[in-house]
Amino acid sequence: QVQLVESGGGWVQPGGSLRLSCAASGFSLDYYSIAWFRQAPGEERMGVSCISIRNGNSWYEDSVKGRFTISGDNAKNTVYLQMTSLNPEDTAVYYCAADRGWLCPNWPHEYDYWGQGVQVTVSS
Repeated sequence: QVQLVESGGGWVQPGGSLRLSCAASGFSLDYYSIAWFRQAPGEERMGVSCISIRNGNSWYEDSVKGRFTISGDNAKNTVYLQMTSLNPEDTAVYYCAADRGWLCPNWPHEYDYWGQGVQVTVSS
């Protein structure tokens, strides 16, 4: 049974940091691309970052470049999103998603499996 479970969300003041985790079960990260998407109220779900551990492929959405870092731990079958210099515009529900293959697609509809989402709130 394929499952993705996010954790690490919460409230943080502007300029703060959070680390999100996406624990995968039922499949190996070696054969999948894992992406983080986020969705703010009233907005479409958009890609934040993606990693393919097998070949090192990755990308970041422009607004998070230099602030967010995606990484993976094969031994724990977990992908992380380290978020720094957070600002209120980063407030959203963050989802991790898995796509079989190593291409790290950009669009939500290309992903096969999704986690339940975790809330990130940045405010003073």
